[in-house]
Amino acid sequence: MVRILPMASSSIHLASFRPSLRSLRISGAACIGASLSTYNPSRRLALFHLGSSIPQGQFFGIQAPKLLRAEGSSLEAGTAGNVAQASTVVSQENILEWVKKDKRRMLHVVYRVGDLDRTIKFYTECLGMKLLRKRDIPEERYTNAFLGYGPEDSHFVVELTYNYGVDKYDIGTAFGHFGIAVEDVAKVVDLIKAKGGKVTREPGPVKGGKTVIAFIEDPDGYKFELLERGPTPEPLCQVMLRVGDLNRAINFYEKAFGMELLRKRDNPEYKYTIAMMGYGPEDKSVVLELTYNYGVTEYDKGNAYAQIAIGTDDVYKTAEAIKLGGGKITREPGPLPGINTKITACLDPDGWKSVFVDNIDFLKELE
Repeated sequence: MVRILPMASSSIHLASFRPSLRSLRISGAACIGASLSTYNPSRRLALFHLGSSIPQGQFFGIQAPKLLRAEGSSLEAGTAGNVAQASTVVSQENILEWVKKDKRRMLHVVYRVGDLDRTIKFYTECLGMKLLRKRDIPEERYTNAFLGYGPEDSHFVVELTYNYGVDKYDIGTAFGHFGIAVEDVAKVVDLIKAKGGKVTREPGPVKGGKTVIAFIEDPDGYKFELLERGPTPEPLCQVMLRVGDLNRAINFYEKAFGMELLRKRDNPEYKYTIAMMGYGPEDKSVVLELTYNYGVTEYDKGNAYAQIAIGTDDVYKTAEAIKLGGGKITREPGPLPGINTKITACLDPDGWKSVFVDNIDFLKELE
């Protein structure tokens, strides 16, 4: 599966500044993060930046309009220009309509941890996840572990990456938290405390609502929001990211990613607004929670959180839609050498990375 980039331990410069979610929301002030370390990419890193552009017509099967010229007559340049412009508009409309029909699903979220066995133990014993698979790539000095609440072909899971010799990362101020739906928040919190886990917000109703929540931290400092909810097919239900312009982010994820704006809530008392976006209802699928803190347009992303992987029926059309939506392609669509899985990678307007993976290729990889 798509992996994140290994880092050399000698290149890490850590920052200890990790403000709480509450402090960020209340202050609304911009946070100053430590300088990020540089990555020491392996040969696979280059795969995310290789590939040549494919002409737009090849994505949609559109042929350039041919101008017929009779002897002694000519077609005016203005008319030709109008025909070409009309063709481009039709192409854009076609691809944006296709996005809405594409069979998309959030596959997994990828991030780095300093002690893989310690994190696996915490997630399985305290959060009730299952270790689905684990793979070691010694020649590139990293190990991956996939954990979740069900099989990867039907559930959203976490992909943990341990880079040899690197035991700490800077989470930064941009990443928010993961959300897990549980039937009894207080019971889970008691278990986490008994195992020596850190609880940063005791169980209780969310401010201005009735849903019982709590916040905890895993051994690497990643925050998890526990939400009290009845049985659900997708317990790993949220990824919260902070953005500098909420309306711009909503427009991008609707147009380029084909997500639906499920709800939007402003909290002027605490100076923040959230938007829930996804491919299905909150109680049955994973959602992206975008948070805008009043007056904050930029955040420090650190070097811990990596990306979200999303399944698609066509990585080529997906890449074109991302360009039309204002995103930046960082890996042109095409198969990965050696394994032939087709992917494309991109950055949203806030610099958050996502990787789109061909649905059929993804299922083949799991076989």
